[in-house]
Amino acid sequence: QVQLVESGGGLVQAGGSLRLSCAASGHTFSSYAMGWFRQAPGKEREFVVAISRSGGTTYYADSPKGRFTISRDNAKNTVYLQMNSLKPEDTAVYYCAADRSLRVSYVYGDYDYWGQGTQVTVSS
Repeated sequence: QVQLVESGGGLVQAGGSLRLSCAASGHTFSSYAMGWFRQAPGKEREFVVAISRSGGTTYYADSPKGRFTISRDNAKNTVYLQMNSLKPEDTAVYYCAADRSLRVSYVYGDYDYWGQGTQVTVSS
């Protein structure tokens, strides 16, 4: 079992930046690939980005590519999402998730554990 807690969300103007954090506890963090997903009101949860256990491999959805950066610090049991050049369409609840397998997946169902989410609101 692993517990995930996101933080760092908030209200920001378009063009601004936010850095989300996801702290993990309860198991060996480096045993999990990690992902970020988001869900806007009235929409399905969508993949944002994922990172391998070591951090050496990342996979981005097209929308945030070039604006968002995922990283992890296994010593601190934390994964980060640096979001730059934010747009109103980035407004959503952002969730981090942990996957016990070796893959770096964009598939919602591949993830075993989820955080409670953190709200990101981008005003125009």
